[in-house]
Amino acid sequence: MLGSFVEDSIGTLLLKDKQVRILSALANRGREWHLTDLAKETEVTYVHISKFIKRCEACGMVESEKHGRVKKLILTDKGAEVAKNVANIVEKINSVDLKSAPRQQK
Repeated sequence: MLGSFVEDSIGTLLLKDKQVRILSALANRGREWHLTDLAKETEVTYVHISKFIKRCEACGMVESEKHGRVKKLILTDKGAEVAKNVANIVEKINSVDLKSAPRQQK
Protein backbone atom coordinates (compact mmCIF):
# COMPACT_ATOMS: atom_id res chain seq x y z
CA MET A 1 0.00 0.00 0.00
CA LEU A 2 1.18 3.49 -0.75
CA GLY A 3 0.49 5.26 2.51
CA SER A 4 1.54 8.82 3.08
CA PHE A 5 4.93 10.36 3.34
CA VAL A 6 6.88 10.27 6.54
CA GLU A 7 6.45 13.70 8.10
CA ASP A 8 9.32 15.97 7.09
CA SER A 9 10.42 13.61 4.31
CA ILE A 10 11.88 14.68 1.02
CA GLY A 11 8.77 13.15 -0.58
CA THR A 12 6.71 16.13 0.43
CA LEU A 13 9.05 18.17 -1.74
CA LEU A 14 8.86 15.89 -4.77
CA LEU A 15 5.36 14.40 -4.88
CA LYS A 16 1.98 15.73 -3.82
CA ASP A 17 0.77 13.97 -0.70
CA LYS A 18 -2.95 14.33 -1.50
CA GLN A 19 -2.62 12.64 -4.87
CA VAL A 20 -0.53 9.86 -3.33
CA ARG A 21 -3.21 9.29 -0.68
CA ILE A 22 -5.94 9.16 -3.34
CA LEU A 23 -4.01 6.69 -5.51
CA SER A 24 -3.24 4.60 -2.44
CA ALA A 25 -6.90 4.32 -1.54
CA LEU A 26 -7.93 3.53 -5.11
CA ALA A 27 -5.26 0.83 -5.30
CA ASN A 28 -7.09 -0.97 -2.49
CA ARG A 29 -9.07 -3.13 -4.93
CA GLY A 30 -10.88 -4.91 -2.12
CA ARG A 31 -13.11 -1.89 -1.72
CA GLU A 32 -15.56 -0.03 -3.94
CA TRP A 33 -14.94 3.71 -3.96
CA HIS A 34 -17.26 6.67 -4.37
CA LEU A 35 -16.08 10.29 -4.32
CA THR A 36 -17.54 11.03 -0.88
CA ASP A 37 -16.05 7.88 0.67
CA LEU A 38 -12.69 8.64 -0.90
CA ALA A 39 -12.79 12.20 0.48
CA LYS A 40 -13.49 10.93 4.01
CA GLU A 41 -10.89 8.17 3.87
CA THR A 42 -8.09 10.35 2.49
CA GLU A 43 -9.04 13.55 4.33
CA VAL A 44 -8.98 15.41 1.02
CA THR A 45 -11.79 17.73 -0.03
CA TYR A 46 -14.49 16.46 -2.37
CA VAL A 47 -13.68 19.22 -4.87
CA HIS A 48 -9.97 18.34 -4.94
CA ILE A 49 -10.71 14.64 -5.42
CA SER A 50 -13.27 15.37 -8.13
CA LYS A 51 -10.76 17.45 -10.12
CA PHE A 52 -7.99 14.87 -9.66
CA ILE A 53 -10.27 12.01 -10.72
CA LYS A 54 -11.30 13.90 -13.87
CA ARG A 55 -7.63 14.28 -14.79
CA CYS A 56 -6.99 10.60 -14.05
CA GLU A 57 -9.96 9.62 -16.24
CA ALA A 58 -8.59 11.76 -19.09
CA CYS A 59 -5.25 9.91 -18.76
CA GLY A 60 -6.93 6.50 -18.71
CA MET A 61 -5.94 5.73 -15.11
CA VAL A 62 -9.45 5.72 -13.64
CA GLU A 63 -12.86 4.76 -14.98
CA SER A 64 -16.13 5.69 -13.39
CA GLU A 65 -19.60 4.24 -13.53
CA LYS A 66 -22.58 6.41 -12.68
CA HIS A 67 -25.28 4.89 -10.54
CA GLY A 68 -27.85 7.65 -10.24
CA ARG A 69 -26.09 10.53 -8.51
CA VAL A 70 -23.30 8.30 -7.21
CA LYS A 71 -20.10 7.71 -9.17
CA LYS A 72 -18.29 4.40 -8.62
CA LEU A 73 -14.53 4.74 -9.20
CA ILE A 74 -12.41 1.98 -10.69
CA LEU A 75 -8.64 2.05 -11.08
CA THR A 76 -7.70 0.75 -14.55
CA ASP A 77 -4.75 -1.55 -15.22
CA LYS A 78 -2.78 1.53 -16.30
CA GLY A 79 -3.77 3.29 -13.06
CA ALA A 80 -2.80 0.26 -11.00
CA GLU A 81 0.62 0.22 -12.66
CA VAL A 82 1.10 3.94 -11.93
CA ALA A 83 -0.01 3.41 -8.32
CA LYS A 84 2.48 0.56 -7.95
CA ASN A 85 5.31 2.71 -9.36
CA VAL A 86 4.37 5.62 -7.09
CA ALA A 87 4.33 3.24 -4.11
CA ASN A 88 7.88 2.15 -4.94
CA ILE A 89 9.01 5.77 -5.25
CA VAL A 90 7.35 6.74 -1.95
CA GLU A 91 9.03 3.81 -0.21
CA LYS A 92 12.42 4.89 -1.49
CA ILE A 93 11.79 8.54 -0.65
CA ASN A 94 10.68 7.68 2.88
CA SER A 95 13.95 5.85 3.44
CA VAL A 96 15.90 9.13 2.98
CA ASP A 97 16.87 10.70 6.29
CA LEU A 98 16.47 14.47 5.95
CA LYS A 99 17.98 15.15 9.35
CA SER A 100 21.37 13.92 8.17
CA ALA A 101 21.22 15.93 4.93
CA PRO A 102 23.23 19.17 4.91
CA ARG A 103 21.14 22.33 5.19
CA GLN A 104 21.42 25.06 2.59
CA GLN A 105 22.66 28.38 3.80
CA LYS A 106 20.64 31.48 2.99
